[in-house]
Amino acid sequence: MDSKLLSLVNDEVQDGGYGVLCTVINESGSTPGALGSSMWVRPDGSIAGTVGGGLIEYGAIQEALRMMRCGGRSCVWHKELGEKDGMACGGASDIYMETVGRCDELVIFGAGHVGKAVAQLGAFVGFKVTVWDEREEFANEENIPWARCVACPIEKIYENGISLHDRSYIVIATRGHLVDAEAVTVTDGQPGAYYGMIGSRSKIATVRKMLIEQGVSAAHIDRIFKPIGLPLKAETPNEIAVSIISEILAVKYGADVERLRGETAAR
Repeated sequence: MDSKLLSLVNDEVQDGGYGVLCTVINESGSTPGALGSSMWVRPDGSIAGTVGGGLIEYGAIQEALRMMRCGGRSCVWHKELGEKDGMACGGASDIYMETVGRCDELVIFGAGHVGKAVAQLGAFVGFKVTVWDEREEFANEENIPWARCVACPIEKIYENGISLHDRSYIVIATRGHLVDAEAVTVTDGQPGAYYGMIGSRSKIATVRKMLIEQGVSAAHIDRIFKPIGLPLKAETPNEIAVSIISEILAVKYGADVERLRGETAAR
């Protein structure tokens, strides 16, 4: 693999970028890409390096873009060239594709007491943390130094650097149920490894009914853990943060969260 390409990928990832690194791991017959040749595909479809050009490279770029849209992490993509491709001489390539630059990210809607405590604990256990609030006096790095803070109208979050993906863990804990509902609305159809919303069961039921009437998908609402967090009978913001991060870690590592919820509540 070209050391200059690896250096470029490292620089872009360090600057917050991501993409798919494609490497030819097997080739046979008449194919354009030599074994070990590599290509870096960015989300906008631009590339650096090459896996040989032609139909194989075009197909690899399309597969890399599909991976980024669908949250794929790695795969081996196989392509055979034949008469249907206008390549009577044949040939085949296997290309290993790996998403690089994505990390586990905690995205918190709400920079109040609970959101601040969740941000601090989330950063402590290793998450990259982003906190949104429409109130700049709350969502700022002086108030929450453990996170990247975004202060803007909620409908403009994606224009202000928030990007959700398959390794995003989303916590909805805003200043009130109407803003919570807006957070649910703007994340409808977005990817995510976890969604959780704070609040009592009665509040959550009211929000659910309102959102369904407004056209938010039931599938999105029902994937949200609610009430958020393991039932530790927590009271203070720091204690609530422990219950939330505990549930997120359980989801991350594939624990039986429903069993944990039941066993914890029974104690």
